[in-house]
Amino acid sequence: MESPQKTKTGLNLPAGMNQTSLRLETFSSSFRGISTLSSPSKSTCSDRFIPCRSSSRLHAFDLQDKEPTTPVKEGGNEAYSRLLKSELFGSDFVSPSVSPAGGGKGSAVSSPMSPCTTNMLRFKTDRSNSSPCSPFSPSILGNDNGFASDSSPPPKPPRKVPKTPHKVLDAPSLQDDFYLNVVDWSSQNVLAVGLGTCVYLWTASNSKVTKLCDLGPNDSVCSLQWTREGSYISVGTSHGQVQVWDGTQCKKVRTMGGHQTRTGVLAWNSRILSSGSRDRNILQHDIRVQSDYVSKLVGHKSEVCGLKWSHDDRELASGGNDNQLLVWNNHSQQPILKLTEHTAAVKAITWSPHQSSLLASGGGTADRCIRFWNTTNGHQLNSIDTGSQVCNLAWSKNVNEIVSTHGYSQNQIMLWKYPSMAKVATLTGHSMRVLYLATSPDGQTIVTGAGDETLRFWNVFPSVKMRTPVRDTGLWSLGRTQIR
Repeated sequence: MESPQKTKTGLNLPAGMNQTSLRLETFSSSFRGISTLSSPSKSTCSDRFIPCRSSSRLHAFDLQDKEPTTPVKEGGNEAYSRLLKSELFGSDFVSPSVSPAGGGKGSAVSSPMSPCTTNMLRFKTDRSNSSPCSPFSPSILGNDNGFASDSSPPPKPPRKVPKTPHKVLDAPSLQDDFYLNVVDWSSQNVLAVGLGTCVYLWTASNSKVTKLCDLGPNDSVCSLQWTREGSYISVGTSHGQVQVWDGTQCKKVRTMGGHQTRTGVLAWNSRILSSGSRDRNILQHDIRVQSDYVSKLVGHKSEVCGLKWSHDDRELASGGNDNQLLVWNNHSQQPILKLTEHTAAVKAITWSPHQSSLLASGGGTADRCIRFWNTTNGHQLNSIDTGSQVCNLAWSKNVNEIVSTHGYSQNQIMLWKYPSMAKVATLTGHSMRVLYLATSPDGQTIVTGAGDETLRFWNVFPSVKMRTPVRDTGLWSLGRTQIR
């Protein structure tokens, strides 16, 4: 009875079901309609399952945008919610619930869960091309800010400076006189020291001590200065003379007069020797000519105690007990600058080896300041109150730092970083004011002298090539010896 039905349809239908109930024709026609649709030009295939965010239970985490039921104070829960969403989903998904234009409930605002927003499960988010739309964006608080990034270099530790001298020399009869300059270090690594009536040479390479000269019982050494080549040394005496000696042969080359009283400071440039005296005058000596001096510079009203040529030999700076700092050039016998801001004697003078026309000067007990000047226009660039009498200044040629020695009331040695004038180190050890200062030829070591009749050697500057902290052990062994 059922065979004709099988032949016609080719299907074995269970009892109670017929062909009409299956609606095969409707399914087939629907299938044919789908097959006639044109396929897209480019299909996207993915093996990842992207869930529908609209069905997610985000309300359990209070992350869905919703209208506040109660007024929220500025900076309250709303700000916290925005911050939390920004940190979890990125800056692209932070959207305020109320329009910033002041719209209320009727404002049209897009939700971060709307289909038009950027894919929340994007594999890689290019935050560099998207500007933060919230003040709480990860670009401000996250690793993108550059402060918490692992790639940022760690802060450079401060350079360590040994706090104790690596060598101490006894220097008997080293005078405690603020206006004298009796210590200088040559470019050939020989230290010259004036002790009473004598000048001694101390060779740093082998600690050999040589007596250069003895001025006799009626005279005394008031100033010393090596030439830049380090072969000859000039000696200023209490009688106002200027003597030039050959440092290698210990032989006097010449004696020049012109001052009426003691010659307390000397300064060489490439060919001219300048001398300052208590007679308030500065004399220019040229050992190539017969006359004692070639010109006289008159400008100070009291003793000249500071004198330094610039590194290019164009300008000469002089300081005096009249609290004046004067700047001269080679073309005039009148000062081109008169700087009168100091309120005490100006002995400490140094020129920057790193920048032309940059001059530093230090004042005495009533002033206590280090002042910086632009000698091109005479402007004061900066002023630092050190708290103590400034006795000497030296500018490092290796790094842009300055060392200053001080007297009343702390007798300290201070190291400064320029131009910030941040203190690098403060060194103590002398029991009296530190009146004398000189720098080694390599620029790493300084020697200081004081009325306590000691010379102390300090490693304060790094080398030119290495730029690394200097070690506490230097060229000489620790200990205390005599210089004569």
